[in-house]
Amino acid sequence: MIRKKILLLPFLFSILLSFFPAVSYANDQQLVYIVPIKDTVEMGLSEFINRAVETAEEKQADVIIFEMDTPGGSVDAAVSIGKIISGTNLKTVTYINQDAISAGSFLALNTDEIYMDGRGRFGAAGVIDSQGNTAGEKAQSYWLSAMRGAAEKSGKNPRYAMAMADKSIAIPELGDDEDKFLTLTAAESLEVEYSNGTVSSLDDLLKTIGMEDATVERMDESFADKVARFVTNPIIIPILLTIGALGLIFELFSPGFGIAGFVGISSLLLFFYGHLVSGLAGYESIILFVAGLVLVFLEFFIVGGIAGILGIAAIIGSVFLAGGNVYHIALSVLIAVAVSIIATILLVKVFGRKMKFFKKIVLRDSTSTEEGYVSNKTRNDLVGKTGVTMTALRPSGTVLIGDERIDVVSEGNFVGKDVKVSIVKAEGSRIVVRELTDIDLHKEDK
Repeated sequence: MIRKKILLLPFLFSILLSFFPAVSYANDQQLVYIVPIKDTVEMGLSEFINRAVETAEEKQADVIIFEMDTPGGSVDAAVSIGKIISGTNLKTVTYINQDAISAGSFLALNTDEIYMDGRGRFGAAGVIDSQGNTAGEKAQSYWLSAMRGAAEKSGKNPRYAMAMADKSIAIPELGDDEDKFLTLTAAESLEVEYSNGTVSSLDDLLKTIGMEDATVERMDESFADKVARFVTNPIIIPILLTIGALGLIFELFSPGFGIAGFVGISSLLLFFYGHLVSGLAGYESIILFVAGLVLVFLEFFIVGGIAGILGIAAIIGSVFLAGGNVYHIALSVLIAVAVSIIATILLVKVFGRKMKFFKKIVLRDSTSTEEGYVSNKTRNDLVGKTGVTMTALRPSGTVLIGDERIDVVSEGNFVGKDVKVSIVKAEGSRIVVRELTDIDLHKEDK
């Protein structure tokens, strides 16, 4: 009985606690994550920013500060990163230390607040192509819309954002004329309410936003992140693909497997590795690339050319699948192919090189007469001799010369049976005869 009462005590105690209000114990320590956005904005940065934001969300951070110093970069990368930043529920702050140029200005506009170093610059967001010229009308319209949308979403006057991206929009009150992208100083940004304040350091910023006592966590890029950012740079991609193609081309002209092949394959693997780490490529692109290499190798042993065509298509397809931006990848592939063709022509025509690889799989032995090989014995000994046709020659038939029956052909005319003929030519198994005329017979009798 006593034992039963003892077992009931925990149950009664839990019922008693249910009548009291619940008490939660929370950690009052504030948490700030600092995420650097440095150098060129490319797709490799997107995965790093996404991982940093997810980490801050998991840790329930109070603020994410993006410390920015960038000259800009890819529009595609900027739009992708902008969606990540604007999509989080955490408070986001940009600290421009020292430049937020081009794509950087778009990223800053996607955060909740912007603070600048006194030497900071903010703007010059025109879309420029690889030749340094203003991009086409379609790309320009898209980018203007993106800049305007980012400014409106953050409650800022979109006129200044559009002037950053369009030379034709002038801001006279800031001394900005037409034919120049708007770039704001720290003072000007504060004046047009594009900046929430000017600070001298990160500590000053933390104090300004009331986070001076917060725990600060800094998210720095790993080595893999840096490699991914380098490899996904639009300037580096064609260089890597060209080195990869040249390495394989030079390897075909070299005996065995050497440095050229190693460099070529390493460049291609680096391309796929960078795009895999940056989140642009999946394992399917690598599998497709390996399958392409296997098909190209099989082409050397399978007649027809289908395996080789499918292999090359698979390799190019894997590059496009991993690349992300179709335009940049197409341009990079064209550059790599053009350089490879020029290199092949120079090696063959100028330097007289031959593909050593094919020596093992292509038959190069010849059975020429000079080497002592004779497919048919030429009967030169019969030339000048005479005989009698055993059959009519239409134009081929049989002639009896001495005791030997020989298959012959006439010079083209019909020759009847039992007619005397003379052998005028012997070419291998082809023996040509001519009918003897009365004059020839008369000469022969003499």
